[in-house]
Amino acid sequence: MKRPPSWLSVLEETEAQRDDYLPTASWNNLRRRAALLRRVRAFFDERGFLEVETPVLSADTVVDRHLDPFQTGVPREPGRPSRRFWLQTSPEFAMKRLLVAGNVTSDSATSENAEDEPPTAIYQIARVFRLDEFGPRHNPEFTMVEWYRTGDGLDEAMQLTGELCEATLDRGPAERISYADAFAEHVGVCPHTGTTEELIAAAERHEINVPGSMSEMDRDGWLNLLFAERVQPRLGVKQPTLLYDYPANQAALAVVRHDSSPVAERFELFVDGLELANGYHELLDADELRRRNQAVNRERFGDGKRTLPEQSRLLKAMDAGLPACAGVALGFDRLAMLALGAKTLTEVIAFPFDRA
Repeated sequence: MKRPPSWLSVLEETEAQRDDYLPTASWNNLRRRAALLRRVRAFFDERGFLEVETPVLSADTVVDRHLDPFQTGVPREPGRPSRRFWLQTSPEFAMKRLLVAGNVTSDSATSENAEDEPPTAIYQIARVFRLDEFGPRHNPEFTMVEWYRTGDGLDEAMQLTGELCEATLDRGPAERISYADAFAEHVGVCPHTGTTEELIAAAERHEINVPGSMSEMDRDGWLNLLFAERVQPRLGVKQPTLLYDYPANQAALAVVRHDSSPVAERFELFVDGLELANGYHELLDADELRRRNQAVNRERFGDGKRTLPEQSRLLKAMDAGLPACAGVALGFDRLAMLALGAKTLTEVIAFPFDRA
């Protein structure tokens, strides 16, 4: 599984370029990108979503095994250590705090002014940052469209995401395929019940090049390897694909549904093998999120990564009561790349990371 080059190596390689002050995207593409952005806003505005803005720099950060945030320090008085802040990998925490604020205020009082009523649906077009991701389909700073609507479950979230896909890409309606069915078709192993040994055997059977760092004990790692090599490239080729019901250990901040095999009520949107969006029927239990944060930090420590702060204002908000909702995050730059027929993100971004 080939990783994108590190951001440091990219910066070192571009230091000597004479034309690095010029944009990489054409004016035509930048105009078309702007038109697409207007179309996305119109889509949500027409459905009654409120556009919001939340901090890019925060004392809190998402705790994820595979997402590494940029860190910065804010000085205090002389002699005192600086306070640690993070560039956000997603506006998720703050947007959920807004939903909690609406839930708390609607429970405590009823306003006679309709404009003071809290919204039931919000969206944001945000700049987000993820460390050590750079390549044809990755940029450490990128634009994310994220939205939440109270009362929605997995089905409603997939329906809305499919509608947005139809409204922005000329690719027809999205199909729905379960994670288990996709694995059965392309790998031949059940991702929910298959053993690590069966996953390893499948990798050998399909002649997958296995990284030397792969541990025979890392079941999730083998699952991700098989998904990246055998499943993902085949998704969304004929029409956009909504892949749903992920393995329970990949729930992140999604609800886990306990069927015959536990599954995460999570989905992703793929077009031409490219992941465009990631959605959850959102977890409401703050204590469960605390447990997951601890588990993820143990995994990060085992991977040789720094641990991330487990406590956050989101947990306080969830203790107060996050309303039942579904949320989705969509990579706008990737959407623009597909809509414009571009091959790389540099064609739809004025100044990518190596020219920032």
